[in-house]
Amino acid sequence: MTSVAPSEESDSEGYSVDLAVTGMTCAACATRVQRKLNKLDGVSASVNYATEKATVEASSGVAVERLLRQVETAGYGAEVIRPDSQQDGDPADRVRYLWRRLVVALLCGVPLADLSITLALTPSLRFPGWSWVLLALTLPVATWCAWPFHRQALVQARHGTTSMDTLVSIGILTSACWSGYTIFAYREATTGDQGLTGLLLEPAGSVYLDVAAAVTIFMLAGRLLEAKAKQRAGGALHALAALGAKDVAVLDRDGNESRVPVERLRREDHFTVRPGETVATDGEVLRGHGTVDTSAMSGEPVPVEASAGDAVVGGTILTSGRLVVRATRVGEETQLARLRGLVERAQHDKARTQRLADRISGWFVPAVGVLATLTLLSWWLLDAPPERAFSAALTVLIIACPCALGLATPTALLAATGRGAQLGIFIKGHRALESARAIDTVVLDKTGTLTTGRMAVVDLRTTADTDTATVLRLAGAVEDACEHAVARAISSLAGDELGRPEPVTDFTSLSGLGAAGTVAGRSVLVGSARLLRERGSELPEELEARRVTWESQGRTTVAVAVDGQARGIFALTDTVKPSAARMVGELHRLGLRTVLLSGDNTATVRAVAERVGIDETLAEVLPADKAATIAGLREQGRTVAMVGDGINDAPALAGADLGIAVISGTDVALDAADLLLVRDRLEVVPESITLARRTLRTIRGNLAWAFGYNLAALPLAALGLLNPLIAAAAMALSSLFVVTNSLRLRRFGTESSRREATPDESSTDGSPVDGTRAGNATTP
Repeated sequence: MTSVAPSEESDSEGYSVDLAVTGMTCAACATRVQRKLNKLDGVSASVNYATEKATVEASSGVAVERLLRQVETAGYGAEVIRPDSQQDGDPADRVRYLWRRLVVALLCGVPLADLSITLALTPSLRFPGWSWVLLALTLPVATWCAWPFHRQALVQARHGTTSMDTLVSIGILTSACWSGYTIFAYREATTGDQGLTGLLLEPAGSVYLDVAAAVTIFMLAGRLLEAKAKQRAGGALHALAALGAKDVAVLDRDGNESRVPVERLRREDHFTVRPGETVATDGEVLRGHGTVDTSAMSGEPVPVEASAGDAVVGGTILTSGRLVVRATRVGEETQLARLRGLVERAQHDKARTQRLADRISGWFVPAVGVLATLTLLSWWLLDAPPERAFSAALTVLIIACPCALGLATPTALLAATGRGAQLGIFIKGHRALESARAIDTVVLDKTGTLTTGRMAVVDLRTTADTDTATVLRLAGAVEDACEHAVARAISSLAGDELGRPEPVTDFTSLSGLGAAGTVAGRSVLVGSARLLRERGSELPEELEARRVTWESQGRTTVAVAVDGQARGIFALTDTVKPSAARMVGELHRLGLRTVLLSGDNTATVRAVAERVGIDETLAEVLPADKAATIAGLREQGRTVAMVGDGINDAPALAGADLGIAVISGTDVALDAADLLLVRDRLEVVPESITLARRTLRTIRGNLAWAFGYNLAALPLAALGLLNPLIAAAAMALSSLFVVTNSLRLRRFGTESSRREATPDESSTDGSPVDGTRAGNATTP
């Protein structure tokens, strides 16, 4: 799918577009817009009430203008959200809009309530024209202050639909009009208890001016708190959007520097970054050395060093030094843009229970209208006083707000994804939440995930008739064409000892086994002992004995065959990441079983597992077999989370119940995963699982409360056991509870984040797998 502009149609099979939807005030509104869009052939839409956005996937035959018109026919407004658009001011405008009306409602409503109580309890204090004073205080509240509800109710009525605002508007206008009618037509009926005194007593009066004002105040206060909560919950996403640079210093072919808007930066352009500047886009450092602050992206307080050959990420800040960078990704291809998109998509994601809630909200408002009418008729048929029948029907209208149902999932996801982004955890969708709850096994890839991936040669042995320099020269030339960590270690040693590698012809990469090529007319095979055996090059007895000894010590071994004869063997070590043992301990504390997965030999994998406390090992697993291994664990009845970072891990990440990718890995791994981690500390793995589980618990708690509240409150209201004012307060508090309960997720990890990332005192921190210090082996 491709993203298109408003006036364009995609030439491909389809496109996706995000729409900002205006005018939605409850979950029923979002359901209505979603249903209206999905009625179009070739359109699949998801509308989020909390973010006020619609994510639409449409076939190329459906113009964007048609989508906008379809939303408008439902009674709402819509506009396309462009990739470079900023909407940070919208929540603040909404807050100010509601705040002005709430202030006026309070200035009029509080005196109205005091006066209503006083005159109701002490009829002797009623003065000439008191009813006009009450009406004068009510009028601005029931009209101007409540206009947001009336306006939306009118829009819905014009399109033949209803929403929560329909109930609120009818409740406010009905109570005000009934009270005015009662005051002037039946003055003798206004001498008893009424209005706010009914909070503690049965509503025996017939004047509900204070109810009209109170409902308006409670509704405005609830909407204001929701708007502020959404603004706070989405703050991390807005911060992500604001990280990007606005302009960049681009170098031309002659090395001349010119400052241009970042939108004009193209792939392969060279640009400079000075201290204090934001790295404009993802790229590779060509020249210079500096320190980069990545805390805004990863939450890590410790800056990282960057020099020639290192990758830098757009949105990070250079704190010292000067860099010349070649742009490798621009625009929506950058890591920052992709992460922002992931967060937005996660916030649009809906749980199965939330989709049920949305469907219920769609028919809930009309059903409440019918229930209110039946309540009024039932009380009337039972010969109840008119005011009692009216009070019961009014209470049904007021208390039946389905907003809490619509806010249950979106507000929790807003808070969780925002807090996760601050901690370096990106949740891609609700699937991750559902899976995190059920997992019982965590499979950890070894190289690059549990270990640093920076291998070092610590020993080299050759046959008696072979010069070590020859083996190093030939093996280094072949490995120089590979990207694997083991290959880089051997080629780096060869370069340091012997200089520039010789050219290789007929090069072949053998995934998970090694590589082959021709160097200076000689056929060279570099890889595992298994590879050499399969090619008919058995290791001599002395090299085989050395291989067994090294592997028993946890070292990785690489054998070399020249012209079909085994000639030498390398010993390499990798270093375990400092946080590996702490991570495994936290996973065990969560009740999870850990498994180490690697293509290395059994002894090496076991050595790593024993050092950090991992329960099981799966060694000598080829990249192509990783997904099958995960599938095998699932067939055993396990629910599996896979943690990896490389392109070889992508199938396994996609095949696991929960895929967790380290974001230093490849794009393929990131696309296949459900949770993305951008911190080097491995403790973020159990943190991410805990955050996902807590988010799901919060969503379920919100939905249980919202369903339970409506199911319990409506019968009480219909039976006349609730006062309209209590109903108004309870309805507002129900939505407020859901929002504040979700916002508790914004405090997730505050205690652990304040802990200093001090190194472990154990030998696992940065130490080689076999306990020796990794270094280059010197040739005789």
